[in-house]
Amino acid sequence: MNVTELRPGNYFEDENTLYQVIDILLNKTAMRKMVAKVKVRNVRTGAITELARNSGYDVTLVSVDKKQMQYLYDGGTTLVFMDPETYEQVELPKTGLEREMGFLAPNGFVTINAYEEEILGIELPAKVALEITECEPGVRGDTVTNGGSKDAILETGLKIRVPLFIEKGEKVMVDTVTGKYDKRA
Repeated sequence: MNVTELRPGNYFEDENTLYQVIDILLNKTAMRKMVAKVKVRNVRTGAITELARNSGYDVTLVSVDKKQMQYLYDGGTTLVFMDPETYEQVELPKTGLEREMGFLAPNGFVTINAYEEEILGIELPAKVALEITECEPGVRGDTVTNGGSKDAILETGLKIRVPLFIEKGEKVMVDTVTGKYDKRA
């Protein structure tokens, strides 16, 4: 496939490295060939870089398998997931999943990406419902001094800011992209 035909979300292989396209910009000037500037994420390392390739350059488009799996528990150095249809369990090392661990509640669902039997990582849903385990009680009329929000610690250990009316024990929706409070669950 020609590099100019890539679209955000595509997976491709180039120089024995597997990439996911984040963004692509095609630049054509009068006297030069079109240049594709592709912002990519190295799927195995997570590093984000920009590749510049001329329009005649070919890459190998690859198909990544996506499977819905349920998070079961933290196994010490691994995280354990289960396929809800076959009950097959998969253990993934915690290294490289530190950010995602803040959004993984037991029995929550994620999408696991795999390429040729190699597990590449997990995709979180856009929002997750998590219970608040610690937060200071809200005081009526105290919205001027701290901007109307307070610190709260979720069941996963993630620390976020929530509105003053939220109390310990409530479930809240958290945006997994920004890591911020969205609404009550």
